[in-house]
Amino acid sequence: MKEFEEFLSGIEEGPKRERMEEILRHIAEKYPHMEKAVKWNQPMFVDHGTFIIAFSVAKPHIAVAPEARGIQKFAEEFDRVGYSYSKQLFRIKWNEAVDFELLDKIIAFNIEDKIDSTKFWR
Repeated sequence: MKEFEEFLSGIEEGPKRERMEEILRHIAEKYPHMEKAVKWNQPMFVDHGTFIIAFSVAKPHIAVAPEARGIQKFAEEFDRVGYSYSKQLFRIKWNEAVDFELLDKIIAFNIEDKIDSTKFWR
């Protein structure tokens, strides 16, 4: 997780930093083969040179970016759990529970969907 230390240290509020660290640690442990990186001030996970998922923080929420195809695929589940979303990202409010099962489904989908991808972005 040393790749994310600088990013995490920039989150001033302890509970928010801990929440973000919990999410990043969960992914790093569940998907140890993925590369960890910070690009454009966003912690992200990359598989065989292709983007899988990235995060950013805002005052009211964590923004999770799985690319548009990931948003389209899981829109009904975002509605079910109450996450707001746009074309490229969904939001987890700081006071909302993280649905790790859904997060894992999104990551697994992107890994499988981009298995033959040779580009960073879709």
